[in-house]
Amino acid sequence: MVSAPLVEWLAREKDVSITVCSALKEEADGLARKYNGVDSIYLNVTEGSDHLQELCAKSDVVISLLPYSLHGMVAKYCVAEKTHMVTASYLSDEIKELHDEARRNGVTIMNEVGLDPGIDHLLALECIDEAKEKGGVIESFVSFCGGLPAPEHSGNALRYKFSWSPRGVLLNTLSAAKYLSKGQIVEILGGGDLMSNPRSLDFLPGFALEGFPNRDSTKYAELYGLGKDVHTLLRGTIRYKGFSQCVQPMQLLGLIDPEPHPMLHPSGPDVTWRQLVVNMLGMSDSSIFYENLKQKLVERIGDADGLESLGLLDDTPVVKLNTPLDTLSHYLAKRLEFESHERDLVILRHEVGIRWQDGRREERGINFVVYGQPGGHSAMAQTVGKPAAIAAKMILDGEIQERGVCLPFTPDIYRPMLQRLRAEGLTATETTRFVN
Repeated sequence: MVSAPLVEWLAREKDVSITVCSALKEEADGLARKYNGVDSIYLNVTEGSDHLQELCAKSDVVISLLPYSLHGMVAKYCVAEKTHMVTASYLSDEIKELHDEARRNGVTIMNEVGLDPGIDHLLALECIDEAKEKGGVIESFVSFCGGLPAPEHSGNALRYKFSWSPRGVLLNTLSAAKYLSKGQIVEILGGGDLMSNPRSLDFLPGFALEGFPNRDSTKYAELYGLGKDVHTLLRGTIRYKGFSQCVQPMQLLGLIDPEPHPMLHPSGPDVTWRQLVVNMLGMSDSSIFYENLKQKLVERIGDADGLESLGLLDDTPVVKLNTPLDTLSHYLAKRLEFESHERDLVILRHEVGIRWQDGRREERGINFVVYGQPGGHSAMAQTVGKPAAIAAKMILDGEIQERGVCLPFTPDIYRPMLQRLRAEGLTATETTRFVN
């Protein structure tokens, strides 16, 4: 649970009372029992809004760890009830539209204070602002971040595991992307091209890593105040090598298609994974010999090994959820779920190119690596929950005075946040070298 480290951090503060609201009442109760000053309440925001509005009205600050699409609804009630709000998610257009009303009502809606987005911003801006204050010019900024299983638990074709629904991870592989490389805008079309040319990442030589761009990186030239001198600007996702090689055949076959498929209607006839794959190949005879099926897959999509090792060529019944994407997500959530003894890993890397006034060029590397605790808090939960908790306490204490819809992009916010994260052992390391 991402919320556990958040509640743990806030519960240390003697002057804070916490109410954990969840549609999973047992989980909320379990969390509340661990700490003093914590209550739990059943709340399903999709069932009705009266209780949500009442809770917003009673609170000084609301921290929303709900799915991205539900933050807007919570934000509207917070603004109406003059209650501050914190999220760990990217700022949405829906929340952005509340800026003027939130300012009039004296409300702070702080977004992007998790890991990515969140800690990535804090570390980036600390470096960028320090360089600019000393007369440096930022010429390049390349950043990659990802949550992974620890290496000893990555032994599957995807080199990945899930602690929640895989839907977002799979859907993101179909996204378009846009970034700046040596002064040229590079655009990658949506639909699967993202997986065609992963970048090999060697900043941690002991790890076999690859990366691919995230959506539109170019907007960060303005958001980070980089100016016109920046010639390279890219933000991307980290995976273990082999991830894209496994995902691409799934894309080509149609297993990540978000549109309904006739064989996957919940009330339709039973179907096995093998039958579904045969159908997606455009073949009618599901009794085809196993080796012949593999050969057909190699001819059509280039590889069958990943599908085979994940059990997608077996005669296992499919839990049909209308679309291939949702059906595959449900399957992988079970098959590649973290076991209780396993741990995860978070890796964040910034590479910043700085030109100094004397003409020297510096390449600065920032590495942020956190392991989860087997049987305890995951790395993802720590790095999402604790920044959100810290931001909420800063609002409660009046340290954050900005009103309206906000991001943690100013020194009065990111410096104390980083200081408190470091006190929690969440620290980055820096390397530097001059190239001329």
